[in-house]
Order: sequence, then structure tokens, then C-alpha cells
Amino acid sequence: MPDTPPSPLPWSEHAVGGIRPAEDAVLLVVDVQNGFVDGGMLAVRGGAEVVPVINRLAAIFDNIVLTQDWHPPGHASFASSHAGRKPYETVQLDYGDQVLWPEHCVQGTADAELHADLELTRAQLIIRKGFHAGIDSYSAFEEADHRTSTGLAGYLQQRRIRTVFVTGLATDFCVAWTAMDARKAGFDTYVIEDATRAIDLDGSLAAAWTRMQACGVLRIQSADILGV
Repeated sequence: MPDTPPSPLPWSEHAVGGIRPAEDAVLLVVDVQNGFVDGGMLAVRGGAEVVPVINRLAAIFDNIVLTQDWHPPGHASFASSHAGRKPYETVQLDYGDQVLWPEHCVQGTADAELHADLELTRAQLIIRKGFHAGIDSYSAFEEADHRTSTGLAGYLQQRRIRTVFVTGLATDFCVAWTAMDARKAGFDTYVIEDATRAIDLDGSLAAAWTRMQACGVLRIQSADILGV
């Protein structure tokens, strides 16, 4: 896989309709689940707004992969698993700093289900993440300990995928970590900004864009692909 970032567009400029996903590209849809939209246990403001954008994008991709947050009860990332702690506080776990979240996307619950309006019947793979009780998992490629792989990189490489277009929830956590790990694995990587929404916890959105840019991730809009 190439080690240098792609260069069709500068970071902050867009060429409407200027990008066409080839057969070696994948649309990666991150955690578009009931738990992350209005009414969910960890709702991202405007989260459901990404669904129609993703549906339009999916129509022009040959390859589609979804991720699904899939926590067991009592997961280490839940504030309720730490006596005296509240959601959005940070604690130190074996693998480093961990933001504590409200209980969300618990296995087998409606909160963990994919959004019902997603029209992704052609998706070839669903990666479930966060199912190890003691390790959180933002990235679609590896868990938060940066050692435990999900197997996604190998799957994409075996299928000769070279370019990853990332969408979903939330921009500043699971989307950003996924995009940065895609670059680390050698894929040309784009984040489609209007197909994502953010939590923006204490400036986390701006910090995430800065980190993604430093990794060579390119920031585009759906119009750069769809031409509308």
C-alpha cells in the first residue's frame, strides 16, 4: 500500500464532482446506530442527518463496509462501571486515557441496532467493535489499546482496496480514529465531512481535524463525489 497521502485536493478546497470512487474504493460507514442519533443513549446532535447523505453515496460505491458499536453490559468505557464517576470524565485504564460514556449500544438492545433508514443492503461486511469488556474501540481497524486488531485492514487488502472514504458517527471519535488508522494501514483516506456529525467534547472536533490532517487524511464533501 502507498505510504504517501493522496493529493487530488488540498485540505480545505473542493472540486465539485471531481472525485469518482473506483472499484478499488470502499465506503466505510461508522456506527450509524440508534444509540448515536436523537433518542439514543449517546445521541450525537444531528446524527440522523447523515443517513440520507450516506444512502446517496452508497449508490455509487461497489464496496461498502459498516461498523457497529457492540458493548457487553458493564463495559469498561461506561461511567456506571466506575464508582463515583460521571459520563464524560476521563479515567486511566491499562491502555491509557479513557473518556467515560453513558451506557450505550449494549449488545442485543434496540440502542445498538443500525439506523432503520440506512439503505445499505449491498454492504458486504459489518465489523462489530467494542465487544471486549475491558477495552474501548473507536477505530474500525484496531481497538483503543492499539494492539488488538479488528481484521478490517487485512480484509480490505485481500480485496485489493486502495482508497477508503469514511462517513458516520462521531466525527471526532470513531470517524477520526478510523480515518487515521486507515492511513496508518496505508490506504488513501478521505473523510466526507457532511456525512458525519460530531460530539465536540471540549474542543475535540477541531483537535480531531488537526490530527487527521497531520496523518494525510483528506477532508471533502459529498458534493465532491456526487457533483450536486
